[in-house]
This record gives sequence, C-alpha cells and structure tokens, in this order.
Amino acid sequence: MTAVRGFLTSRSGALAIAGASLLTMGIIPAGAESSQQDSAQTAEALNDLGFFGRLYKAYADEWGKSSPVPDPNAPPGHRPLPFPPAPVTSPPFPFTEWPYGGSQTIGASTPNAADSAFMTALSPTTLGKWMYDNHIQAYGWVEGGFNLSTANGPKQGNFPAAYMYKPNTATLDQAVLYIERVPDTVQQEYIDWGFRVSGIYGMNYRYTTAYGVASYQYTKENNENGYDFPMVYGEIYIPKVAEGLIIRFGRYISVPDIEAQLAPNNYMYSHSMTYAYDNYTNTGIIASLQATKNWVLQAGLSAGTETVPWNTKDPGTQPTLTVCARYTTDSSNDNAQVCANGINDGTWGYNNLQWYGATYYHKFDEQWHIAVESWSMHQDHVASVTTANTVGDIWNTPGLPTYIANPAAQPSPAVCKPGQAFCTASEWSALAYLNYRWSDLDNLTWRAEYFSDMNGQRTGVKADYDNFAFGWQHWFSPSILLRPEVAWYETVNGVKAFGREPDGTPTQNHIVVFSADLTIHF
Repeated sequence: MTAVRGFLTSRSGALAIAGASLLTMGIIPAGAESSQQDSAQTAEALNDLGFFGRLYKAYADEWGKSSPVPDPNAPPGHRPLPFPPAPVTSPPFPFTEWPYGGSQTIGASTPNAADSAFMTALSPTTLGKWMYDNHIQAYGWVEGGFNLSTANGPKQGNFPAAYMYKPNTATLDQAVLYIERVPDTVQQEYIDWGFRVSGIYGMNYRYTTAYGVASYQYTKENNENGYDFPMVYGEIYIPKVAEGLIIRFGRYISVPDIEAQLAPNNYMYSHSMTYAYDNYTNTGIIASLQATKNWVLQAGLSAGTETVPWNTKDPGTQPTLTVCARYTTDSSNDNAQVCANGINDGTWGYNNLQWYGATYYHKFDEQWHIAVESWSMHQDHVASVTTANTVGDIWNTPGLPTYIANPAAQPSPAVCKPGQAFCTASEWSALAYLNYRWSDLDNLTWRAEYFSDMNGQRTGVKADYDNFAFGWQHWFSPSILLRPEVAWYETVNGVKAFGREPDGTPTQNHIVVFSADLTIHF
C-alpha cells in the first residue's frame, strides 16, 4: 500500500524535462536539439520564464496527454524480462505495479522518477539542481470534493460510510507534500538508500491519526480539519540478497490493502468500508525481500496499529508482528498476497486490530482487470455496551487502561452476548473492484462489498453491510484527475445504521451518495 504517486516517467532529470518542454513549446527552436543538450542554454531559457512561468508551462505541456514527454536517454525504469513487467499504466489507473506496501517496488523504482510540475519549475535554480543531483524530490497534490446524499442529519449522516461522513457538504480532503529520495532498485550493483517525509492537511487527517502523533487534534479537540505525518521513514536497498532487499524504518502505511489514505492511490473518491475500518499506519521496521522474480516475502516489527512506541497510554502499544508473502506470475496478469498484520496479544486498545487477510489482482486483458480483498479482524477482552452503560466511564474502571476523557480517544465497546461483561469483537469483509480502461485517460470502476461488523465495535451498530458503487476516473492530464461516482450503502438485516438524530441515533437502513473530487498534483 505504498503511497507513491501512481505515474512514473522515464525522464532522466529535471533539466531534461524542462528542456523537452521548451522544445515542444518552440522556445528552443525545432531542429536545434544541440542547443537543448547544452545545459547552460537550457538553464538560461528556463530562467527567462521564471518559476511560475515554468510551473504553468509544465501543466500546459501535459494537458490532454496520458504521459509526459519521454527522454530517450533516461536509464531503464524497470528490470528487463524475465522479471514480471508492469501490468498496467497510470493514467488511467492509480498505479503501474500491483501495490504491496511497506517498500518501494523492487525492480521498478528509480531516483527522480516522480513526474512533478513543481520540480520542473524548480529545476534550473541552484536548489533544484542540488536536489536533482542528490536524487531528492518534493511534490504533492491538493484534493477537494463534495457529496450529495439521501442521509438525514447534517453532521454525521453518512456515517458509517467513511471519509465523506458529512452529507451534502464540500470539503478540503487533503493537501499533501512529499519530500523524498527513492533508492534505485532496478540496478543490482550497489547499496542505495532513501527516505520520505510526508505532511497532510485536511479532513482526511482523521483517517491517518496515530495516537501519540499530533493526535490531540482528533482525540482532544475533534477538529474537522487537521494535520498529520502519515509517512516519516528511511529505507535501505541491498542488492544481491536474492533479487534485492529493502529495509524500511519509521512510520509507514500498513500492509497490504487495495486502497490507501493518499488520494492518488485509489480507484475511486470514496473508500470501501473494508478499508475504512482496518489498519492504517504502523511505526517500526519492515523488511521486504524479493526472494525470486515472482516472490516477495515481508516481515516487520512495529509498536502496534495507529500508535507509536512512546505512547504508554495505549495498551495496544506493544511489540507487534507483520508477516506477508506475495506472488506474481511471469506475465504480471495475476498477483496474490497474504498477510498477518498487527499481531500481538490482541488487548483491547485504541485501535489494536489483529488483521489477517489477502489481496488478489487479475488482469484479463489491456482493458479489464479486477482487484479483490478479504480479511478478518478482532480485538480481545472488549467491554460490552451493557457493561459500559452500567459502569459509566468504562475506560476508567479499575483494572482497565485509563484513557483521556474525549470519547474519540476511547476504544469503542462491543455488543456481546447477554450476560457477558467482555468479549472478543470481530469483523470480516469481502471487497472487489472491477475496472475497465475506456481510454488512455479514462477508467470505469465497479465496487462491490460485504462488510460484517459482528459485534458493532467498528461502526457502532451490530450489522452486516452491502456497498455497491460505480465511478469514472477522468484524467485531464497526468497531473489533474476528476472522479465522479455514485454509491449505495445498506444494512443487510434492515438495522438502522445511517442518518442521525441530533442525539446521534441512527435513523436509516440505507443511503445513496453521489460524490466527486478533483485532484491537482504539483
């Protein structure tokens, strides 16, 4: 689930990118390729445009195109056959390699590879040249959207449909900045290293917050918009250990999952309930070994789920295991990954989720592919809602961990069997995304999902849920993406879980939500 910008370019560097753009625009005359190759003349022409002129031209140059202007002198961006090839392209999909998270894609990650209008504009400056020479890039995006819903209640009427939980509103979902260095995992000659520091601001911080990292915004103040740092990690690539080994350490997106919190990494604007209620981030260390050209093996040790080592308030803060295995066929038409993530003693904590699941991708042809995910989760010794109602503040009951007073920081109780004061809270889910490549700039997606909150601990209602959605992803260019969609949510057994009275009581057993977002990369 590595949150990497989906589309990569074969351009060899920022000066080459900008020079090719200037040639296309006629600022460097046609037939004067030798002048383009002269870095001094190229830099002079770029300086004449100014930063904002270069930024504008970077967007204008790509408008209506499915990829940037390639550089024929760029080094390979993927290991040659028989290493499995890139299965899809971006646009129109959100990635080129089947995602697996916790690592750069071994055999298909190269430095300075993210197509970035900001870096193009910065390229002829002293800072831009230094960043390129040191393989450091800065880029990001701004994403905003709206929804129209049949849900009652102005505040949380769409809930437990997540992310766009407020009906009939427009939101700044996320403004994101990455500063990163990507190790060269295509070559197999020398050890390389990398890092990423990310920042996010907007409503979506609510779905990345780790208890102990600026979490007061959510757990204490319950702010609608806030900031977070979902990825702050370093990594080392070691070749010649089988087909390559990456060791990542710090805070990173949890594995595996079809979806990710970062907007460009998803087929649709909305998220499935499968993704909305499982693990988000881990803080620790994870090793990813490309054992053969087909197999990737992963093992990690973290402080828990949505928590950090120094957060002693959360009983879920403890040594926590991740183990995964991934197989890709020679053609890349099939990819399967099984994982156990967040594995410890299962103590009832802030978000101490014990996750066992799998993802599977199948490419039918150049137009059609499907992505499937299923998992089972649980937490142990969870207080029942009856116990909570009887005792009052269950989280301050003697013998249980003490949490701060705001309910957002307190783990939810469960609907246990009659007479049970505590029980295991369990959930399972099945999800499928069917995708059709309509054109180089258009993808159509159908989502079908079944989500069972067996004890009501994740959604607040003991219910089974259906979710069916249809979306269109249209890329105006590799930098600008529009995603309209319509989604149907319902409880299978007719229990009221959607819509809200002023006191928070659910009023509806189904809702329909139309929504759309716009993502602009910089």
